[in-house]
Amino acid sequence: MKPEDYDIARQLKARLLEAVHLIDFRVFGSRARGDADEYSDMDVFIEVEALDSELKRKIRHIVWETGFEHSIYISPLIFTRCEIEDSPLRASPIVKNINEEGVRI
Repeated sequence: MKPEDYDIARQLKARLLEAVHLIDFRVFGSRARGDADEYSDMDVFIEVEALDSELKRKIRHIVWETGFEHSIYISPLIFTRCEIEDSPLRASPIVKNINEEGVRI
């Protein structure tokens, strides 16, 4: 992961922590692997305890704001702990990829 991407992810995580209790926060995809180009988005995995529409809206707003300030599109993938641990989602390829390649911030 490039240092500038890591800095953006750390800033995003800090902002999110002001609004929500995070269980896990990782960058995955091309930015995590370090093979992104200037037009690549930043994929972030956000795990929270519980999620309702208001909290989801708040998280998406913080993500958008942070991306706008750094001229990068940040694509959030938001899940609850229950979805990750107790649903078929835990066996999905995307979750496996995040667990294997994701960079914990």
